Amino acid sequence: MRRVDGTVPGFPFGPDGLGGRWHWSGPARRIRQAASLALVGGILMLGGAATHARTGAALPAADTADAKDGEIGPPTRPIPGWTDFCRRMPAECTVDAREPARIHLTVATWRTLRSVNARVNARIKPITDKAHWGVVDRWDFPDDGFGDCEDYQLLKRRMLAERGLPRRALLMTVVIDEIDEGHAVLTVRTDRGDFILDNKTDAIRNWRRTGYSFVKRAGQDGPAWVALDKEDAPEVGKGRNAGAQVATAEP
Repeated sequence: MRRVDGTVPGFPFGPDGLGGRWHWSGPARRIRQAASLALVGGILMLGGAATHARTGAALPAADTADAKDGEIGPPTRPIPGWTDFCRRMPAECTVDAREPARIHLTVATWRTLRSVNARVNARIKPITDKAHWGVVDRWDFPDDGFGDCEDYQLLKRRMLAERGLPRRALLMTVVIDEIDEGHAVLTVRTDRGDFILDNKTDAIRNWRRTGYSFVKRAGQDGPAWVALDKEDAPEVGKGRNAGAQVATAEP
């Protein structure tokens, strides 16, 4: 027996008059729609969780050899470009000994490092200091969207400090790169080792895995820079790096 509205007692649906097919009545339709939305929402949440699991920033393996505190070389002269940068922007170069010398590396902090490194690398276009400023070497923020290697790292350092990381653990560093040229990178000292932010790659690597020869970096206890331990740095003074000059350093 059908009701006037076409439904059958005990059945929440009725004929739509089109070939005898059935449709859901009002209340049942709303229940069905709500159930469908809940199902879709659940699928999206599961998909998002799976995506996060695939792309999440897992922490790198700890490097116990880097776990000791303190500098690993004697004091040395800063890079002239750094000295000039600090004269113009002293707040960027002041060392606060109350800050930690190493960052406690959490998943959130690792994700921040990766994000800042990739964003700056994508945003800034490379240009030599000669073409940009008309001088051989100038360290500055690439606020106009163009910069040399040290300018990329200065911007990353500023952005990381703005996100709460201590400048004392964010160290401008001079290396000899894979083509025997001077290159600037940013060393981030953490309790899981020292990691390198580099405009040549979005990957953040332990310093031992870069293939670079490390020359000197900013100090953590004052304005002096520190020479880096050549016995620990890969390939320093041997093979293709023998006699290489650091373009960003003084002659």
